[in-house]
Amino acid sequence: MLTSTFKVVLDACVLFPFSLRDTLLWAAHAGFYQPYWSAQILEEMRRNLVRTGTTTTEQAHSLVAQMRKHFPDALVTGHEALVPAVHNHEGDRHVVAAALHAHAQVIVTSNLKHFRARDLPPNIEAQHPDEFLVNLFDLDPPGIVALLKHQASALRRPPMALPQLLNGLAKTVPEFVQLIREELGD
Repeated sequence: MLTSTFKVVLDACVLFPFSLRDTLLWAAHAGFYQPYWSAQILEEMRRNLVRTGTTTTEQAHSLVAQMRKHFPDALVTGHEALVPAVHNHEGDRHVVAAALHAHAQVIVTSNLKHFRARDLPPNIEAQHPDEFLVNLFDLDPPGIVALLKHQASALRRPPMALPQLLNGLAKTVPEFVQLIREELGD
């Protein structure tokens, strides 16, 4: 695993969809960026996975444990005192506080209305996961394609070919998938 100085907080909503979460974590593992989250973000992801019946309670706890194991430096703590000083949507102020404490440059979220630019500190930008992944692709198109091929080949339960992975990702990050398909000549 490479390390990056590009620091990014992943909001719970982008950690919820399996293929998107997997792609974001593969990109972090490959060193494209350093991921961050708080216990509150992980708990929100876990709770929603269970509430929607996407996973069992045990599977959700295992996922959180695996994320903590594979990204031991990602957990932000000590940011709670910053919450009153931020001005975005009240329910997501903890995310901005975590980003401030981690010195993150970007918050990746599908919920941009809770992270309007005018409400964020000047050194933090909120990006939709589609925009974020397009930006990563622009840095290294062959590297991102190779990463997705590796991600697809690693899936065992159920097995998944790259076209299936891309079809799943297209639901949440369509521009990114279009760039990948163009790069592949599809």
